[in-house]
Amino acid sequence: MRQSAEWTETEEAIRLLTGLRLRDPHRLLGAHPSGDAVMVRAYRPEAVRVDLLPDGGGRIPMRPRGSGLFEARAEGRSEVFPYLLEVEYQGGAVYGLRDPYAFPPTLGELDLYFAGEGRHEQLWRRLGAHPIHHQGVMGVSFAVWAPTAASVSVVGDFNGWDGRLHPMRAMGASGIWELFVPEVGEGARYKFEVHPAHGGPRLLKADPFAFRTEVPPQTASVVHDLGRYRWGDGDWLAARERADLRRGPMSVYEAHLGSFRRVMEDGNRPLTYREAAEALGDYAFRMGFTHVELLPVAEHPFGGSWGYQVSAYYAPTARYGHPDDFRFLVDALHRRGVGVIVDWVPGHFPRDDFALSRFDGTALYEHEDPRQGAHPDWGTLIFNYGRHEVRNFLIANALFWIEEYHLDGLRVDAVASMLYRDYSRAPGEWVPNRYGGRENEEAVAFLRELNEVLRRKHPAVVTIAEESTAWPKVSRPASEGGLGFTFKWNMGWMHDTLAYFGKDPLFRRWLHHQLTFGLMYAFSEEFVLPLSHDEVVHGKRSLLSKMPGDEWQRLANLRALFGWMWAHPGKKHLFMGGELGQLDEWSPDRSVDWHLLERRSHHGVQALVRDLNRLYRAEPALHQTDSEASGFQWVQADSADANVYAFLRSFGGRQLLCVANLSPLVRHRYRVGAPASGLYREVLNTDASEYGGSGVGNLGSVHAAPLAWDGQPASLELSLPPLGVLWLRPETG
Repeated sequence: MRQSAEWTETEEAIRLLTGLRLRDPHRLLGAHPSGDAVMVRAYRPEAVRVDLLPDGGGRIPMRPRGSGLFEARAEGRSEVFPYLLEVEYQGGAVYGLRDPYAFPPTLGELDLYFAGEGRHEQLWRRLGAHPIHHQGVMGVSFAVWAPTAASVSVVGDFNGWDGRLHPMRAMGASGIWELFVPEVGEGARYKFEVHPAHGGPRLLKADPFAFRTEVPPQTASVVHDLGRYRWGDGDWLAARERADLRRGPMSVYEAHLGSFRRVMEDGNRPLTYREAAEALGDYAFRMGFTHVELLPVAEHPFGGSWGYQVSAYYAPTARYGHPDDFRFLVDALHRRGVGVIVDWVPGHFPRDDFALSRFDGTALYEHEDPRQGAHPDWGTLIFNYGRHEVRNFLIANALFWIEEYHLDGLRVDAVASMLYRDYSRAPGEWVPNRYGGRENEEAVAFLRELNEVLRRKHPAVVTIAEESTAWPKVSRPASEGGLGFTFKWNMGWMHDTLAYFGKDPLFRRWLHHQLTFGLMYAFSEEFVLPLSHDEVVHGKRSLLSKMPGDEWQRLANLRALFGWMWAHPGKKHLFMGGELGQLDEWSPDRSVDWHLLERRSHHGVQALVRDLNRLYRAEPALHQTDSEASGFQWVQADSADANVYAFLRSFGGRQLLCVANLSPLVRHRYRVGAPASGLYREVLNTDASEYGGSGVGNLGSVHAAPLAWDGQPASLELSLPPLGVLWLRPETG
């Protein structure tokens, strides 16, 4: 009876295997002790012969059982032994291979436990495809999360993309499927063939944890060894740990790798990662920026999304080279003393069939309900933040980029769309939270957990929220009721400032408050002042084209905008091209217009930005107290008729006076209050002739008289240049 039961069980397992529904193929396949022998089974559809070759020598023909199953009984053996399979196909082709089903799992119970709890902070080290030595054999450990699948196979170059050859095993109730495939190596293309439990056609899915991909529009994952690159940025990382960017200078140059600089003589192609390491690295260093921020580098199928619709969260896009080439880029920037921030997109993902969408035939990463799982503006899907495995996927991804690619920060995209259930939705198109409100409690909990984990493990790494609403305490710790980000983009400042500078000076007296209102809330958060790619695309025009007046006035306005911005409280963020007065709005399909630097006026704008960065980094008063009201004082805030503003930045006894004349009129003998009498150096004048200006100024210095003015004990009589900004520093000692 027992033998009959075992036979029936084996027949059932064979039926499930051939129907691609067997959850534990290792139970049937591979080597299994059977009394005083070892039974070996192999499943090789289309084979005409399979022989068992024990490592110690010999050959045992395997008997066909039908439907592609072969078996052999190795007599006189009481333990499992290593062996090869020799497989012959019609036409005489013969292959020797190690049997994947002769190996134990590569995942341990602890990994499965923490993954099941959603607390595996290095999940990428266990899921995905990992070249390893396993029981003395080189191969690749494959693992994927697909909890509702009936079965999962790994397919690729190594098995002719035939899902029958490498079905994976389900690891208990974890929802993870695993298989070690011997003799597969780095560079092999692969996907997962998922068979949904509800039936229907197979799903051919790219690996959510793929570390490398094919070049789009091809979509296969590629086996990649994360451990080969040798870093040279140890000094940078050590210095980073000692720094405090909240109090230090932070001037960010935002770049899109595909359009920063193109190689015209080679079909107008974009730079590779390694080419960008030199071109972008040298440029950012020469210009004095502290950081480069890259638009998303994770793989994405549609170039027109600029990287904001990610299909492979753990792989740098193959458009510009190998993953280690991207490491080379980060390494090179660090060696030049430039930090690297990357835009990160945890808010949504595309619907492409090969990627995360309905990964195992169900709404796995996204919500089932389209009122919560579909983004109405972008046609994308929204992560299910209430599912702990999904939160784990995203938090581990953030850690992955920091630990494997040495990133210094993540700018988190579209935070506002995550925080509100009714974001861009009409009444009736969204689901209230349990209290009937519009706040997305699950997303809030995810963001807090994300920032808490990053702060605990990598306190020197920054997170920056692109958050456009009045959500409170975005950059305050979760313990204080905040979201825990290091910085928040000051979108209000950006909108008001561009609105003001975009108006003809004739009307600015009625818009005076647009430059003063921001100081009402400037110290409520740790702010970054962003002039990003979003402001120079989709018909919004370039920064220079937003400015009013003739060519000279537009350039003067742009220089004044930069002089105002770099003196204003908040870290600095500028998208590429703005620093040279780009004429046309940004296009991801062409290079920045570097030829404009042949014009003296545009070269002058670039020189100004370089000097602004130099002075900003050297002057503690301009960055040490960005989020403290004590470091800022209005001197003239109500000179609307003159279009003049003046304020002081202070720190540790050092002061800097900023005076802006945002009218096109020269104002001679204009009096402005000063904190003390004595000599004041004119350390910056945006109207200087070397910047392309008219050269109106104060001959490098001016004396303050002990005449009280503007609530200050002394005052300066200045020549204010047209559409110009002055920085004046009192001499000490």
